[in-house]
Amino acid sequence: MDNIILIGYMGSGKSSVAKALAEKTGMELLDTDQRIEENENRRISDIFASEGETAFRDMETAFLKNLLDEGFKGILSTGGGMPVREENRALLKKLGKVIYLKTSVDTLAMRLIGDHSRPLLQGETEESKKQKIADMLASREPAYMAASDAVIPTDEMTTAGLADEILTYMAFA
Repeated sequence: MDNIILIGYMGSGKSSVAKALAEKTGMELLDTDQRIEENENRRISDIFASEGETAFRDMETAFLKNLLDEGFKGILSTGGGMPVREENRALLKKLGKVIYLKTSVDTLAMRLIGDHSRPLLQGETEESKKQKIADMLASREPAYMAASDAVIPTDEMTTAGLADEILTYMAFA
């Protein structure tokens, strides 16, 4: 089976679905944000605070290149902004089948309003968070669509249902 690459906005379920896929397939699971934090020995929010978003995006690109060089095999759960960079979209496509977990603004807001770990949503009120989510999602949507081999709506789906739908897609891809 080809590698499975999950993309989508933060809170779309990439990490949860990746875990379910790994359990169902026995494939290796790699979370890019988690691995970058381990490699850098600091949290992403600290990287954003000290070096800025561009430096973090550079780390993501270098990480993807390294995965390609190493011949990574498995399931990759990406950070929400990773596909925004055109170079990253090309690298993701080289790594495997890219699945966009498409989630509505309302669902994302419901999942993210109480989450204080997201650096790009820091310092926002509940009301402004929803607007920021809507604005960021609208700006990222073209990149997500350009990067994806398949788009799967998540709003009405369970984690297990999403994993099953992805595996069905992979069987026919």
